Amino acid sequence: MLKPFEVHIQAEPLTHLESELAPSDWREFLSRADHARAIMKGRTFWNISSTAKGGGVAEMLPGLVAYTRGAGVDSRWLVLTGTPAFFHITKRLFNALHGSSGDGSALGAVERETYDDVLQDNAEELLALVKPGDVVLLHDPQTCGLGPALAEAGASVVWRCHVGRDTPNAEVSRAWEFLAPGLSAARFLIFSRAAYVPPQYADRALIIQPSIDIFAVKNQPMAPAVARAILATTGLLRSGPDMPEPAFTRADGVTGRVSRGADIIRLGTGPVPDMPLLVQVSRWDPLKDAAGVLSGFALLLRQTPHLRVELVLAGPAVTSVADDPDAAATLEDVLALWRRQSHFVRQRIHLACLPMTDLEENAAIVNALQRHAAVVTQKSLQEGFGLTITEAMWKARPVVASAVGGLQDQVLPGENGLLLRNPEDRAEFAGAVRSLLEAPERATLMGLRAHEHVRTHFTITRHLSDFVRLLERLSMQK
Repeated sequence: MLKPFEVHIQAEPLTHLESELAPSDWREFLSRADHARAIMKGRTFWNISSTAKGGGVAEMLPGLVAYTRGAGVDSRWLVLTGTPAFFHITKRLFNALHGSSGDGSALGAVERETYDDVLQDNAEELLALVKPGDVVLLHDPQTCGLGPALAEAGASVVWRCHVGRDTPNAEVSRAWEFLAPGLSAARFLIFSRAAYVPPQYADRALIIQPSIDIFAVKNQPMAPAVARAILATTGLLRSGPDMPEPAFTRADGVTGRVSRGADIIRLGTGPVPDMPLLVQVSRWDPLKDAAGVLSGFALLLRQTPHLRVELVLAGPAVTSVADDPDAAATLEDVLALWRRQSHFVRQRIHLACLPMTDLEENAAIVNALQRHAAVVTQKSLQEGFGLTITEAMWKARPVVASAVGGLQDQVLPGENGLLLRNPEDRAEFAGAVRSLLEAPERATLMGLRAHEHVRTHFTITRHLSDFVRLLERLSMQK
């Protein structure tokens, strides 16, 4: 019997967010919180996802749930469980929503039966928890099929799609056809971009863009020396003299210490502390195009062999993310490409699987890596939104991203970063990275503008306000 499990999140007082807003905006924010509390009195706001770690949903939910609870709303987070066959099907759906055929496997009657059986098992447990009048926010294809059973039990069901493709194709249509039975029960469908909304769901669609919690461990301030110490502890940098403790502040205010090393594939030792790093942090997914970053970096080195820069491709330990069964194969493909490079290129590329046992330690490592980077890239072939770029921009890093999906909503070309018109053009990528490394003052200015752009558009206070508007829409439908 497959049963969902709860991720317990402690309430965070809204006062933590006061410094983020101007006084008038803060008063309005508190008024919205009061309204949400009144609407949800005696009811629970459930989030249901497919994994508790790895990926954008697992990044956003801790903060959203914590502050919603801090506002006096009973907000909870459940994670469904599934079989390898189920997660193979949902990864196929994930790829299809991006317009990719993935491994080309079927989405037919057999797959439908497997998908429904797993969700029926999970639904039986959920029906003992979810009560009439509760609000259930289902996240992504893995949870979509839960909608009818929960709606029949009297819950207000909303489904959120965190991925999409600007120009739909046959694969996108195939995914929507598979998901249609589950979506029939959703009162609203939430998308990150208007371009992702299928015409048949336009009358129920809402646009809510993702966000980051600027006070989370991954985004908290960190001194450069501490960042270097953390990276040295993990093995991503060589150790230098008089490095401080690799310390960070946990969510509960207690001081933590990075102690685990990363699994790193490289030739020789790590970069010296002052070596400029080009960094991509992402899941090991073909659509994130780590192989393309590696190939473009190799071209950059061939064009400018004396340029001081090394590449770090970092992702989670491949066994740590339950709903991503293809991670190991993707990493192996990247490793095979690395082995085909010259010795000169390989000695300047570092492939790192970051430890995931302690999620706050992992967040501190990513924070340090992004803050230490000279340039952060996200060269995705398709991208729902791209929170790794949001995080890097918050840290005032110059960024190079593909002009796909939600990356286009964040990076204003030439103002707060650079966008690649063609993500598969290695020469365009190499040229963009080189232009930032060779013009550090321009890169610094872009980073500062990027920080302010995130502050204005992509922080959790805006996201929470969007959720209040969602609750208002749901209450008006009664």
